[in-house]
Amino acid sequence: MWLQRLSLFVLVLFCVYLGVLVMVLPWWVRIWDRNEFILARPWLASVLHNGAVRGVISGLGMMDIWIGVSEAVHYRDYRG
Repeated sequence: MWLQRLSLFVLVLFCVYLGVLVMVLPWWVRIWDRNEFILARPWLASVLHNGAVRGVISGLGMMDIWIGVSEAVHYRDYRG
């Protein structure tokens, strides 16, 4: 049973960490706007610098946080 709880904790921690990273990263100017990979591809830069695309990516991060919290709230111990 402790292994189930540990795996739930790791899953929730991973989902929240990844969600916060994906939610904040598009609005972090130093990382997003000055990224050499993005700037080397002008068509990709024109898409990724659009505010709506940034909002969609941040929304995916929020959804990932929601999944982690939902897993923690709906957790049930399985005894076998």
